[in-house]
Amino acid sequence: MAAFGRAVICASAMWLAFMMPALSETIRITIDKLAFQPASVSARVGDTIEWVNDDILAHTATASNGDWNVLLTPKKSGRTMLKSVGTINYYCKFHPNMAGRIVVER
Repeated sequence: MAAFGRAVICASAMWLAFMMPALSETIRITIDKLAFQPASVSARVGDTIEWVNDDILAHTATASNGDWNVLLTPKKSGRTMLKSVGTINYYCKFHPNMAGRIVVER
């Protein structure tokens, strides 16, 4: 009977771990001197990306796939939540040489 009880407890714990959603994170990407820093990040679906514009110029964080377009005025920040798995390349519409990548996993 004790072995059965341990098996039920173990199965219940595994079920709870599987069913509980992972905690989402906020990942900060800073814009300084016409560059996204870091230029490449890994994230999970449900995470929030926070862009912080430390430059004196306005920028955007524009997803190449059309998922988002965040306007970032000087010394301000903007956010977007990641909704799907995949690699998302992004750039600044005002300064196309500024580019970055987010690899989104489940």
